[in-house]
Amino acid sequence: MDTIKIVKIKEDITSRNNARAKFIRENLQKQGIFYLNVMSSPGSGKTTLLTKLINILRNDFKIGVIEADIDSKVDAETIHNATGVKVIQMHTMGACHVTCQMSNDALNSLGIEGLDLVILENIGNLVCPAEFDTGATKNLVLLSVPEGDDKPNKYPAMFKVADDVVITKTDALEVFDFDINRAKENILRRNPNAKIFTVSALQDENIDKLAFYLRQEILNAKKSAE
Repeated sequence: MDTIKIVKIKEDITSRNNARAKFIRENLQKQGIFYLNVMSSPGSGKTTLLTKLINILRNDFKIGVIEADIDSKVDAETIHNATGVKVIQMHTMGACHVTCQMSNDALNSLGIEGLDLVILENIGNLVCPAEFDTGATKNLVLLSVPEGDDKPNKYPAMFKVADDVVITKTDALEVFDFDINRAKENILRRNPNAKIFTVSALQDENIDKLAFYLRQEILNAKKSAE
């Protein structure tokens, strides 16, 4: 009887993706470009938060944005109309995540020469995007108050790959059963090195603190290329 060969397709795909992602990251590092991959579930407030941050940072840095969605151009139009920065829309054609190849194609389409900061607003999904390295300098994950403070326990992979976690919509704390301290404990249990921020984009609460942090990260990226 012939031996049945088992091929670990997912492992192979992930391995190849990570190798290419490393090349993207190193190339951006040489150019002093800070590439931020923003991930979250749908409706967590990614686009709203980004418009606030971009409008604070755009006077000091040249910024480009990649909007990833299965379809439509709503978010790309929102970012462009609210900030005026260069934006492109990436359609994933049904895919629930962004691979490093898709990321690289989008970077080339955007045109990164002269940019200081590139932001990828990833697909709204707490599962698949965590499995694919996009070549970003850092991963920033949003956790909104309406989602519940237990999400780091339910979706551990997403919070394990997060360099930074932003708890959003804190203006809704009185309405929802969300304990910020418990949320922080859950996040740090999955990722002890994660930096945690709390913001309300609606009320402009702590947006300046997050913007200051990103400003330092962008400057650090520029210095590393000198």
